[in-house]
Amino acid sequence: MDGTDELRQRVRELIRAMPGAQREFAGAIGLDETKLSKALSGTRRFSPHELVRVAEYCGVTVNWLLNGSDDAATVAAVPSPATRPAANPAEPSEPRRRILETAWQLIAEHGYHRVRIADIAKACGTSTATIHYYFPTKTKVLNEALRHNVKLAFDRQVAELHSIDDARERLLRLVELQLPSDGPMRAEWSVWLQVWNESALNPGLRSLYWDSYDRWYRTIAMTLRTGQEQHVFRAQDADQAAAQLTALIDGLGIQVVTGRPGSSVEIMRDVLHEFIERNIVEAPGSDRTP
Repeated sequence: MDGTDELRQRVRELIRAMPGAQREFAGAIGLDETKLSKALSGTRRFSPHELVRVAEYCGVTVNWLLNGSDDAATVAAVPSPATRPAANPAEPSEPRRRILETAWQLIAEHGYHRVRIADIAKACGTSTATIHYYFPTKTKVLNEALRHNVKLAFDRQVAELHSIDDARERLLRLVELQLPSDGPMRAEWSVWLQVWNESALNPGLRSLYWDSYDRWYRTIAMTLRTGQEQHVFRAQDADQAAAQLTALIDGLGIQVVTGRPGSSVEIMRDVLHEFIERNIVEAPGSDRTP
């Protein structure tokens, strides 16, 4: 959360640039107009969720909202240019944003191969020609759905973590943000599973996938290095520890999303916390009572 004058000024600029009045802007991001007015005046702070919604609706990043630049150094690794959502600056962003969000949700709910361009058009209340204008092929839809996943994760991490100084607390919050709970996180996991499958079969998708995954890996690694600098994490190879932790998150997440008997979000959280305490926080050879 942040209450700086710079943040409020950027949100005011976005409100002026978007169609409609402040009332319509508040409704579009799911925020009561009175709360928006108080946030803009500085009598309350934007919550992390509100920052993500502002960024999503306006086509900017939370990093830009907080720091004035998409590439500013922050608590999460910045996405590479290849993984940022494509845009056509000559066209209004709202139709494309609405199409992408609808396509992303349909793919998450029904599966990439079961969603037709006609389904996306119907859900958006538009024509297939309009969908094809922004996304010429279904592969383009999947590519942009992956980029959308990357942006959502980056925005959420920056919004939630930028005010957390302690690396251990930050790492635990990163884990919490990655749990496949119901709602947007479950949808993100569903899209990731489908991208994994498609990239295994289609080499053309692998570069985009690995660029996307690398951002998540770098976020974990930089958090581990920060914890080592703060002397709250044990001294070890941060890249190797990040590889172990991300692999564990992937495996447990797949079990939860695919409904493996005995798996659950709660068990996944407990296992990850145990791993972090034993392998990242504690020094080798420490005497720990089971």
